[in-house]
Amino acid sequence: MAKSYAQYICQDCGYTNPRFLGRCPNCGNWDTLVEEQIEKSSLSSTGSFSRFNATSVPRSIQDIHSDEENRIHLKHEEFSRVLGGGIVPGSINLIGGDPGIGKSTLLLQIALELAESARVLYVSGEESEQQIKMRADRLHRNQDGTQRSLPENLYLVTETNLEAIFDHTGKIKPGLLIVDSIQTSYLPQLESSAGSVSQVRESASHLREYAKRTGTSIFLIGHVTKEGMIAGPRVLEHIVDTVLYLEGDHHQAYRLLRSVKNRYGATAEVGVFEMQEGGLIEISNPSEAFLAERMVNAPGSAIVVTMEGTRPILVEIQGLTNPTTFGNPRRTPNGIEFNRLLLITAVLTRRAGISLTEQDVFVNVVGGLKISEPAADLAVAAAIASSEKDIPVKADTVLIGEIGLSGELRMASRMSDRLGEAAKLGFKTAVIPSRLRSGGISWPKDLNVVEVRSLHQALEEALIKK
Repeated sequence: MAKSYAQYICQDCGYTNPRFLGRCPNCGNWDTLVEEQIEKSSLSSTGSFSRFNATSVPRSIQDIHSDEENRIHLKHEEFSRVLGGGIVPGSINLIGGDPGIGKSTLLLQIALELAESARVLYVSGEESEQQIKMRADRLHRNQDGTQRSLPENLYLVTETNLEAIFDHTGKIKPGLLIVDSIQTSYLPQLESSAGSVSQVRESASHLREYAKRTGTSIFLIGHVTKEGMIAGPRVLEHIVDTVLYLEGDHHQAYRLLRSVKNRYGATAEVGVFEMQEGGLIEISNPSEAFLAERMVNAPGSAIVVTMEGTRPILVEIQGLTNPTTFGNPRRTPNGIEFNRLLLITAVLTRRAGISLTEQDVFVNVVGGLKISEPAADLAVAAAIASSEKDIPVKADTVLIGEIGLSGELRMASRMSDRLGEAAKLGFKTAVIPSRLRSGGISWPKDLNVVEVRSLHQALEEALIKK
């Protein structure tokens, strides 16, 4: 029997140390080193790498064809958008999210679709085949609610032993393999428990090599920590080709599938879904969905066009001011960064003459969306000013622009795409920062674009004059 010894591995960067340290010397994070049992035989030159023969042959770059990948196209256009146009054969993809957010439901919907034309193996380490079958019956229905027959090419198995999983794939030869979840899978050669740093790293490495050798597309479901990051070693995100996060509030129906890494397409793409009884339903026009319940001409409401990847989305931002009952006024953001709200309120007080030193300020992004780009600054400021003055923002106006500390406005990226989306949804006016150079960019003809230099001028244009 191979002897083993204990060493400590950093869950974030993979740094190893023979003794415990409170802080990782490599990445500087605290309480990230965990104990792992390492077999001495695994350190030999004929260790874990001997399971595959060296069949690769170096080729000249001129002999390699750079044709477009032969992607597997899906009916789920939102899912395909986030992946960059479809599933790439031989790719390994990781999807994470909070418990109960809909990760298993979304991938089971994709499995049901692809099983109509190819073999799909769904491996679960947390649910039985009967539980997955019950969910499939609920998801696979016609538009009138009648039950559809489940595809024969969809195979279900409850298994956590990775060697047994590879035995199943050798017999079924699936075109798509789904592992739910990577933290429950383990290799019996390693003495550590499932979900540990070494198990997650080695299991993901084996699955990656299997995907590249056979051309099988693999989707891994990953647990997340309380901070919202994928559980396990950070090297897991480096191993896979695509990292997706399914975001959303459990009290909201909308779910956002966001790409943070994609070797086959653009990052920061987002797909919008709505959780219904029949599963995750695509929202092809998220701007219209986010503005569906908007109360027109209500003080404290402003519209911004934010960019989620390459897609412009119109979002309502609500602001509310109220005289404080405490010594220090509160600043409560929901959907924007706290420090950004502090900056905007300070500029409103000093540069726009709107005193907020004795006002509690609340800001909310409708629909559960989280906005991190500074292009929403002007809409946030307009919503706060509208509430404080009790004057509505013009209903047919969108506001786009970054606010500087001097009260100046700065241009946002891809302004033409943003304004085009606003014009498409019927907005008539857009208040934006003035251009330093007037040539080269044309605005939509049916949209009145008002270019201003300062926050004070923008508020005069946006608020309804009494």
